[in-house]
Amino acid sequence: MWVGQAKHEEVFVCDYSLQGVKSRPAKVGDKLRTQHFNTGTVGLAAPEDCRTAVCILPGTELAFAAPVRCYGRRGLLDWRRSVVQHTTAIFRQVNKGKPYTHHDALEFPDGQMVLLTSLLEGQETTVLQLPAQPVTVAEAKAHERVPHIG
Repeated sequence: MWVGQAKHEEVFVCDYSLQGVKSRPAKVGDKLRTQHFNTGTVGLAAPEDCRTAVCILPGTELAFAAPVRCYGRRGLLDWRRSVVQHTTAIFRQVNKGKPYTHHDALEFPDGQMVLLTSLLEGQETTVLQLPAQPVTVAEAKAHERVPHIG
């Protein structure tokens, strides 16, 4: 979501778990890496600026350099590692009705949904395509990020 900060300045806000981290919006062709931001979450950052979170819009297509590695998906205490046998994903937001939970997720071609914060650090990805501009009200609603609370 864009939040006006000054007359001609805008700030892009990522998931609530990254609200205290400097951020910028993703661009087509961005080469990014999964990054732990010391906020209890993992996000995406450019290798040349690992302190700036790169915020992804729902519907953005990503291509990973290798099959995606993540922690187990059976809850917070599942530290087993697993591999999703895909290298492409579409960025989604889940749990939109729950304000203080992670929303950023990746949907893989087989329908698997994995929270971005579950990914292991250091994986490389490229932004292939940003979502098309919404034409209808329903499309606009589907592309909205969860509002920043707090």
